[in-house]
Amino acid sequence: MAERSTAAVDVADNSGDEPLTAQADQSTADGVANNRERDTDGDEAKGSPTSEDSGKASPPELHSGHKLARRYRLEECVTRLDGFSSWRAVDEKLRRAVGVHILPADHTRARSVLAAARSSALLGDPRFVQVLDAVEDNDIVYVVHEWLPDATELTALLASGPLEVYDAYQMVSQVAAAMAAAHREGLAHLRLSPTAVLRTSTGQWRIRGLAVNAALRGISSDTPQRTDTEAIGALLYAALTQRWPYESDAHGLAGLPKDIGLIPPDQVRAGVHRGLSELAMRALANDGATASRHESPCTTPEELVKAIGEMPRIRPPEPAYTAPPQYQRTAYQQGAYGRTAPHPRVTQPAPAPPPPLQSRTGKALKWSVSALLIAALGLGSWQLADAIMERGGKADDQNQTQTTDGNDKNSEQTKPVKPISVQGAQEYVAEGVAQAPGDVTKTYDGDRSTYWRTKKYVDGPTLAPYKPGVGIVYDLGSAQELSTASIGLRYAGDHTTVHLYATDSLSPSTGIDGMEKIATATTSGTSLTVKAAKPLKTQYVLLWITAVPSAPSDGYSGAGYKQAVTDVTFKG
Repeated sequence: MAERSTAAVDVADNSGDEPLTAQADQSTADGVANNRERDTDGDEAKGSPTSEDSGKASPPELHSGHKLARRYRLEECVTRLDGFSSWRAVDEKLRRAVGVHILPADHTRARSVLAAARSSALLGDPRFVQVLDAVEDNDIVYVVHEWLPDATELTALLASGPLEVYDAYQMVSQVAAAMAAAHREGLAHLRLSPTAVLRTSTGQWRIRGLAVNAALRGISSDTPQRTDTEAIGALLYAALTQRWPYESDAHGLAGLPKDIGLIPPDQVRAGVHRGLSELAMRALANDGATASRHESPCTTPEELVKAIGEMPRIRPPEPAYTAPPQYQRTAYQQGAYGRTAPHPRVTQPAPAPPPPLQSRTGKALKWSVSALLIAALGLGSWQLADAIMERGGKADDQNQTQTTDGNDKNSEQTKPVKPISVQGAQEYVAEGVAQAPGDVTKTYDGDRSTYWRTKKYVDGPTLAPYKPGVGIVYDLGSAQELSTASIGLRYAGDHTTVHLYATDSLSPSTGIDGMEKIATATTSGTSLTVKAAKPLKTQYVLLWITAVPSAPSDGYSGAGYKQAVTDVTFKG
């Protein structure tokens, strides 16, 4: 089970915001949480009402470790307010993380929550966080939904600045298309805010809380399509400017200056894409007015999708190009085999003076010295053999002999090993999501204080069946004879298992079964040496981890089964 991410919390609602068009006692947009780990603020912790009266119903007395339907084990309460609570839980039957909303069966909104959850589940659109189960069990009602540990909510993305133009374009395109599909099935969101929009590790945008979040809050609207369209416009406005398009601050974003009204995004911040700026204004409730022209407003997600389709397509940025190292040609390729030929446009160094004793006299002197040395060595060898024969008489008498196998390893001179420098690396994902692809370079930067880490898992040490394994492919620059890998680890414990495989590229064309295995090793410490039975020549090496130890909580994750690689060195 992967480590917990705040992106998977899907109903925590915060400070009151400028209302959009939903008719409810409170705003339809979420604010930013003061405590990002729990995604709730002080008012919510006290259970202050934010919508219609909850009927004085009190939430069931639940605790971590409690099981629903003998299947869903509650792990951590992430929201508790207004008569309901939301939990991070574990589906013990399918061994995966899930989220659960729980409220008393006599809660005034219990029936509407059940109806909304079941309607959302029937939609089955992968662009929405899926409802997995909706149950009334004796005195409680609970809704089970997906948990996305690899996703990041839009609120967190905007904390570091506005989105890039292409990312903002992808966000509004995907969210508008998803909401248009939901409204065609009669479903509305009504609480579409930066905390309800998530970007996965693959770059896809997903929406959580369709219909369910509004039902939990008792929110309704006479114009649900207009409400959701305006909310999408606010999301795009925030993505372009890092500002909330109303005077009140919300979702960790500053509102617009007082008494200036709703101004286009390209007047709030320089460099904003003109087409996206006008699109945001058409979606917001401002009669479609923009800085340079007047277009009809978009009042439904379908109209917004059509308007996006009429825009010139925004292409992704060009990937950064890194010049390859200069190709070193051999003397034969340069046309200099057997003769001296300068490389075109390359200045040749001045020829070195000939070594000493190259004259005719010098050669004669060298031959003379060589002959004397050979004679001395012959004489010494004869004397040594004579001494050995004298001492070996006793052994000869006993008829004892000793033979030496020509393949005896002790008779061969040990070939010295040499370090092999790593030219590049890339995380290998055989199944599921990546672990920490941005940190792979930290495993060969020579600094043992930096590391690439796995996510946290509930069971272990063996990672299966959650994942077949996790690892990194290293590029050695060219085909090298690899004999040993030394690996520094962050966590000790029982136990870590590492395999080395030879593969064909940084993005292998085959799975693990199609790679050539080099060696395997297991340790309970913080260092590991993996030795090959015989050196294998390869350019790309996969370091594959299939078992990790149980480790305590530290600065980046809670206690669980996990490991981190601090330093990797290869030798040939």
